[in-house]
Amino acid sequence: MKAINVALLAGGYSGEYEVSINSARNIAANLIGDKYKVYTILINKDSWVFEADDAIVNVDKNDFSIILNGERIKFDFAFITVHGTPGEDGKLQGYLDMLNVPYNTCDATTSAITMNKAYTKAIVNGIHGLHTAKSMQLHSRDIHDTATIAANLKFPLFIKPNNGGSSVGMSKVHNIAGLQPALDKAFAEDNQILIEEFIKGREFSIGIARLKGKVTVLPATELKTTKEFFDYEAKYTPGITQEITPADLSPEKNHEIAEIVTQVYLRLNCRGMVRVDFILLEETQEFYFIEINTTPGQSSASLIPQQVRAAGMHLPDFYSELIDSALHI
Repeated sequence: MKAINVALLAGGYSGEYEVSINSARNIAANLIGDKYKVYTILINKDSWVFEADDAIVNVDKNDFSIILNGERIKFDFAFITVHGTPGEDGKLQGYLDMLNVPYNTCDATTSAITMNKAYTKAIVNGIHGLHTAKSMQLHSRDIHDTATIAANLKFPLFIKPNNGGSSVGMSKVHNIAGLQPALDKAFAEDNQILIEEFIKGREFSIGIARLKGKVTVLPATELKTTKEFFDYEAKYTPGITQEITPADLSPEKNHEIAEIVTQVYLRLNCRGMVRVDFILLEETQEFYFIEINTTPGQSSASLIPQQVRAAGMHLPDFYSELIDSALHI
C-alpha cells in the first residue's frame, strides 16, 4: 500500500505560534510506521515552507505540493495543528476544501463560527443541562460606556477577545475602575470582545472525537491554578496549574457531562477532535459552558494527549484513526 503523504500544518499568525510548533513535534513523533510520510509545513504570513535537511522548500499553493529532489510531492491529507488564525478560524479549511484535500478538523463553517465565542454560545444555548454565563458582546467601532456595562452585569467580570485563543488578552475585573484598562487590553487582540459574569466553581476541559464513526468522549481533566484565573501564563508556565486527569467526578456526573458535550459536538457539526472547557457551578454542580477549541494543543503534556492515555488508548492509534476517519478508510 502506498504511503499517505501528510502535510502537518503548524505555525500560524497568532501568539500561539510556538505552542503550535510543539504540537506538531508531538504529532509527528506519533505518526510512525510505513503508513504515513509526514512533512511538517511551517505557515507564516509571508511563506509556507517545508524545511528539508539541506534546503527550505516553498509550498506551491496552486495544488498544495512541494518539489523535493526533483520530484513533485502532492499531499493526500492535511493535519492542521495551527492554533488561532488561519488554522482555527476556517481559512485553511476553506483553502483545502477548494483543492479537495481532506483534513482532520471541523469544516470551514464550523471553524469560523466556533472561533467566535459569542456566536458559539448562542448556538449551543438550549442544550439540555447546559448553562452559559450572562454576557455582553462589544465591537471596537461601538461606544463603550463602562457605566452601562456595570449596570447590566454583576462583578466580577471576565473580559476576553471574542476570537482569540489561549486566554491572550483576557482580564478578570472586580469593579468599574478596572473595566476600561481591561477593555483596552482585549481590544488590542481583537475588534470584538466578550464580557461575561464570573462563574464560581471547578474548571474542567474534556476532549471529544469521532473515532470509527462514533462520537467518543475522553476522560475529563480538572484544572486547578494558583492564579486568580486560567490565563495564558497559567496554561503554559510549569507549576502554576495542576491538571488532574481523569478528573475526580462521580460516574453519574461523568455520564451527564458526556451527554452534554456530545450534543455540543453534534449541534456545532464538529468533525475530528475538539475540546470543550466548562465549569461546574460551586453551589449546584450545574454545567456552565466556557468555550470550544477546534484545534486543541497536542504537545506531549497537553490535555488531549493526557486524556487519550487516561482512556487507555495509544496516541499513534488515536492520530491514525483521526486521519483514517477523515479519509473514510
